[in-house]
Order: sequence, then structure tokens, then C-alpha cells
Amino acid sequence: MTTTEATTQATTQISAVPDLATVKAKQQKTWASGDFSVVAARIVIVSEELAEAADLRPGWHVLDVACGNGNATLAAARSGAHVLGVDYVPALLEDGRARAVAEGLDVEFREGDAEELPVADSTQDAVLSVFGTMFAPDHRRTAAEIVRVARPGATVGLASWTPDGFIGQMFKAITSYVPAPAGVQSPLLWGTEEHIEDLFEGSVAGRAHQPRTYVFRFASPQEFVTFFRRWYGPTLKAFAALEGDDREALELDLIALADRFDRLGSDAIAIPATYLEAVATRS
Repeated sequence: MTTTEATTQATTQISAVPDLATVKAKQQKTWASGDFSVVAARIVIVSEELAEAADLRPGWHVLDVACGNGNATLAAARSGAHVLGVDYVPALLEDGRARAVAEGLDVEFREGDAEELPVADSTQDAVLSVFGTMFAPDHRRTAAEIVRVARPGATVGLASWTPDGFIGQMFKAITSYVPAPAGVQSPLLWGTEEHIEDLFEGSVAGRAHQPRTYVFRFASPQEFVTFFRRWYGPTLKAFAALEGDDREALELDLIALADRFDRLGSDAIAIPATYLEAVATRS
């Protein structure tokens, strides 16, 4: 290899290394756009099922990572646990606080990053995350933070969209028009057993991986697109980044995707969306 070739290769490798701080700042703006609380209201049952699978106990200290407006935080608190929800979108935390007050639950919401949790070592009896940790750009650092704050014997419970499920395919359609940041691992890897096993190898035991399905229901495929385009940050930002024919093409692709996954075959649609529920014990 010549000096010129070596220099070119090195430059290519350097440019392929993502600036994770920039990626994260952009992600934060994305999740702060739209109103994820509206989307979260549709998927409350996922958090309820994860809290049940984690077999939470009264008096436990439980952490909900990347909590959004608190679906899993509140589900855990209803078991009698003392729960802390951490997220980096202040507006979502405020909504979570209002929900906790309305229900009279023992909950604290704290602004923070999944890759640098504002929580002391080995203090949590359970650590949960529902469609949250999967979107942190540095997968290994995020997994390491979960392990750090969980005490030995603590329960770790995660719910993550799968790559081949509806939401995974929706992200695939979106990134065909608006590419994901170069060098950043796909969040959908968290929805595979292999990736979870790799991230937590040697740190957890007693793993239980359960594929589950949440069903999105809309009056029509067009209503599904309108809903996600208005309220779901990643979809909103994708459409905002496109113009003219590309914007129309993405809309048509998402309508076709909803038609393909629909299980009713009538005017109204029911779209099964698979996710991986992973529960384990901190070693």
C-alpha cells in the first residue's frame, strides 16, 4: 500500500467515526418535536406488561431509563416501588410529573442521559426501559450504565422494537429517504436476542426473551401516516427534511406499509408491531 493509499484509508476510517455528541443533540431535538406523549398514550400496555414481567415488589428502588413521559415509571410505581424516571426531554418529564401527581404515586423525574445516568452505583433493585435505551447512539455505554446502577441480583427489563416488525420496517422506509447518521448502530439491534446477549455478556443471568406484539389501530392507512407525521418526532423530522416528490413518495410508502401489515383487510386497520421483551437478573 502506498503512502497516499494509507492516508486515504485512514481518512476514510476517521470520517466514518460518528460524532456521538452531535448525533445525540440532534436526537434530543427530534424527540422534543411533535409530542411523544400522544404516541405514548397508545402504547401504555407495553409498559404494564414489562412491569409485570419484571415482578416488581413494594419498596424496591426502580429506574426507568429514557422514560419519556413515564409510562413504565408509573407502571412500576403502581406496584408500590419508589421509582425514578430519567430522560433528556424536559417537556416529557413535566408531563410525567403531572401524571404522577394525578395518581398520587411515589415517583421522581430527573433530567439525564441514558449514556451517563445521574444515579449512584448499585442502587437500583430494577432497571426498566420501554423503547428508550434502544435509541441511545452508544449501545455499549448505555448497557454498561444499566449494569453500573443495578445492584447485584437486580432485575433488568427492556422492551425494544424488532427490525422485521412494523416499526422496524417503518424506520427502514424512512431511512431510505433520510439516511441515519453514518457509523451509528441501528437502534433496532436492541430488538434482537443476539445483540442483547452481546451487550450484557457476563453481566446478567437468567435471561428471558419474549417476542411480543402491540397492535396499532387506525381508521385508515392515511390516518396512521397523519398521526405519526404529526406526533412522532422521527417521522415528523423525516417529512420536514424532504420536499416535493420525495415527501409524497415517503407518504405513499408508509401507506403501503400499513396496508401490508394490516390484519383486518377492511377500511379500518389493525397493525401488529412486534417488540422484544427481555428480562434478566444482574449478576
